[in-house]
Amino acid sequence: MDLTRATITEIAAALDAGSLASTDLVEHTLRETGRLEPEVHAFLHVRDRESLLREAKESDAARRSGGVTSPLAGIPVAIKDNICTIGTPTTAGSRILEGFQSAYDATVIEKLKAAGALILGKCNLDEFAMGSSTENSAYGPTTNPWDPARVPGGSSGGSAAAVAAGMAFTALGSDTGGSIRQPAALTGVVGLKPTYGTVSRRGLIAFGSSLDQIGPLARCVADAALVFDAIAGNDPRDATSADIATGSACDTLHDSIDTIRVGVPRQSWGEGLDAGVEASVRSALDQLGPAVAEITAIDLPLLEASIPAYYLVATAEASANLSRFDGVRYGLRDKQAGTLDEMYKRTRGHGFGTEVKRRILLGTHALSSGYYDAYYLRAMKVRRKIADDFARAFETCDVIALPATPTPAFPIGEQIDDPITMYRNDLYTIAANLAGLPAISIPCGLHDDTLPLGVQLMAPRFEESRLLRVASHWEAKLGTLGRPPRISANGGDAR
Repeated sequence: MDLTRATITEIAAALDAGSLASTDLVEHTLRETGRLEPEVHAFLHVRDRESLLREAKESDAARRSGGVTSPLAGIPVAIKDNICTIGTPTTAGSRILEGFQSAYDATVIEKLKAAGALILGKCNLDEFAMGSSTENSAYGPTTNPWDPARVPGGSSGGSAAAVAAGMAFTALGSDTGGSIRQPAALTGVVGLKPTYGTVSRRGLIAFGSSLDQIGPLARCVADAALVFDAIAGNDPRDATSADIATGSACDTLHDSIDTIRVGVPRQSWGEGLDAGVEASVRSALDQLGPAVAEITAIDLPLLEASIPAYYLVATAEASANLSRFDGVRYGLRDKQAGTLDEMYKRTRGHGFGTEVKRRILLGTHALSSGYYDAYYLRAMKVRRKIADDFARAFETCDVIALPATPTPAFPIGEQIDDPITMYRNDLYTIAANLAGLPAISIPCGLHDDTLPLGVQLMAPRFEESRLLRVASHWEAKLGTLGRPPRISANGGDAR
C-alpha cells in the first residue's frame, strides 16, 4: 500500500486485516516529516518518536484484542497550533505564547483521542489565525508542497501542507473567514468548515468568537467525513455549541443522489477572478452532468460587501479576545519594564506581529466611542442581510457552488505588504462564516498544469450530510490530485 496516497478507509481496512500496523504509520509519518519538513515547514512541533510508537503499539494491541471500533484508531493526525493540547506547546504561531503549555486538551482533541487517533504534532499558522498565506507566523512561513516558492494559503497553511505533502493522513484546522477552505484549495486537498456551533470551540484560541470553527483537512471527502463525525457534537462546556443532532455524515455519504439543484452566484464571476480559476470551476460544474445537477444562476448581491463587513466584525472580536495576552497570567512577559503600564505595552509590542497589531487597532477603533454605530453596528447589519441572502437562495437550490479562491497560490512575499490585496483572497469564503453555513473545498484541477485549484460548495446550516454527499459525488467525477509530483519524484515511502 502506498501510504503517501492511501485514504483512512483503506488504511483502516489494512490495519484490521493485519497487513499494516499503527507503528508502520508512525514510522512513515516521522520519516516523511524528517525528509520534507526542512523545505515545507508545516510543523511547529512534532512529538517524540518514543511516545508516538508507544501509543501506536497500544493501539495495535487493542485492535488485536477486538477493542478497536473507530477507523481513526492508530491514525496519526496533525493539529493546527491554535488548538490546545496537553503535552505539546500551543503557540498560535505567536511569540507572545512561545513555549506555552496548555493544562487541558481541547474538546476536539479529547474526541480524537477517544476515537483512538494519535496526535502527531502541531502545525504552523498565521499568527492567531490572522492571514491568508501562513507568512504571518512568528516562526517563519510554510511553503506550498506543489511549489516551494509559493504560499500554501492560510491561516491553516501548515495543516494543509502537511496533508498535501503526505506528512499527515489528516489534520485539523480552524476557519474564521476561509482558513480551512482557502489553503485546501491552494494545496490540492479537501477542507471542510462545519456549521458554526456543530464542532466545539472549547480549547480553540479565539480570533473571532462568532466566526471561528474547527474542521478537517484530508486527502478525500470520505476522510473529511470520518474526522467530522469524530469531532462533531454538542459540548456543554462551550456556550456556542449547538444542541442539534446532525447524525453521521459517513452513513449517508454514498447514498444515491437524485437531481440536485446547484445554485451558482452571478457575483462569482466578477473582477479579480483569475481566468484559469474561472475556467476550471466552470469545467467542474459541467462535469456534474445534467442527469445529476440542475444548475441555475442565483444572486448573492452582498458577496462583495462580505469583505468589509468581515474585517470589522472579526477585528472587533479579535481586539476583545486578544486583550487577555498581557504578560500577567501566561505567555511572554517583558521583564525590563519598570511599571505595570510599561509592562503591558512592551509585552504586547514585542509579542504581537504586524498583522495582529493591525487587526487589534482596526477592531479597537471600530468599537470605540463615536465609531461603534458607524462601523461595528453597521457591519453587523450587513452580516444579517448576507445571511438573509443565503436563506433566500436556498429556497431555490440545495447547494451553492462557487470558486474557493480568486487565484492560484501566489509567490511568497508578493502580497505580504499589501493587506487589501491579501484580504481579497477570502472573497469567496468569508460569507459562509458570516452566515454560519457549512462549506467545503474540493480539488478541481490544476492551473497551467502546475498549481492546484479548488471549487467550493455551501449548504444550509446543519446540512453537513447533504454537503458531504454532494461533494463526494462531485469528487468521483473530478478525481483527487494526490501527492505533488515534485515531492513524489524526490523519494517517498510505499508499503
